[in-house]
Amino acid sequence: MHTTQRQISRALAAGALSVALLSAGTAGAVATGARPAPSPTMTARPHPKPSPSAMPSISVRASTTSVHVGDSVTFTGRTQGLRVGWPLVLQHQKNGKWIPLRANAKVKNGSSYSLTAKINNPGAEHLRVAAVGKKVYSPTVTVNVS
Repeated sequence: MHTTQRQISRALAAGALSVALLSAGTAGAVATGARPAPSPTMTARPHPKPSPSAMPSISVRASTTSVHVGDSVTFTGRTQGLRVGWPLVLQHQKNGKWIPLRANAKVKNGSSYSLTAKINNPGAEHLRVAAVGKKVYSPTVTVNVS
């Protein structure tokens, strides 16, 4: 195979032109501060903190806030972040500690619940609903018992 002077000149010219174009493109990118698009990597990123609305919660409302000893009070509300069927229990505060009462319910479809309890201690009863096995509590409700 015999290469002519003309073929060598063309090959050199094409190579020089390619180098010039690549250099000009790189110089233009550097001059404008443009950076190539980052390639995907497998670096670990910190997980975002859940928003307050995504945190589990329980609301509560008492059917009445004033009863006689031995009367029943119905507590209703909604949950957020708890699965259907999750057990709930009514608690009352006694000597600074929360004690469970014999009033249980489960989260229903629609995230609602309803439970009824007899209130037997006279005075102001401070009550709340708690998710069993989780540290999720409703706000405190006060029922006056006479």
